[in-house]
Amino acid sequence: MFRDHSLVPAEAIRLAALGFLAEGKQRYSELARAVRDLTNVVAGPSAELMAMPLELLRYEGLVVAGVGDDPELRLSAAGHEALASLLRAGLRAPTSDLERLGLVLKLRFLHHLPPAEQADQLALMIAACERDLARIEELRSRHARAAALLSEWLEHDIDHAKARLALLRTRRAALSREEK
Repeated sequence: MFRDHSLVPAEAIRLAALGFLAEGKQRYSELARAVRDLTNVVAGPSAELMAMPLELLRYEGLVVAGVGDDPELRLSAAGHEALASLLRAGLRAPTSDLERLGLVLKLRFLHHLPPAEQADQLALMIAACERDLARIEELRSRHARAAALLSEWLEHDIDHAKARLALLRTRRAALSREEK
């Protein structure tokens, strides 16, 4: 993890693999394809996101594999614990493709945490998105007299950031109501 306890790229890949396996057994090839497809769509092909060998998960005891050339993989108890730990990792404002990937992966697999922890993670996501909104608003204020196209682009970004915040706040409020 980075110093702020947010996910490094290899941990994002690990989170994706463990998250998919938490939803059911998969063949090695299916899992590799699912991880690659999700990470490539969100962050694009990247040397930083070269898939770590799924064999490493088996070596670490996080998955149990069947036999054959394309074995079926399933999550072990240690794998469930590792998934929960990765889902609890810190989150940076989604300002780069890799940070956006961390957010997308947390959103995709958040349901694997208990509701109270989901609410805690949503609070972290809200804080990260608030930081992103503040950054965009600061940029807008510093370049208020800039070309119209930049101003329009920043207003568009601000609208999207506010919409993301509204969605996360609504979901967190719903979780809070469910807990009571």
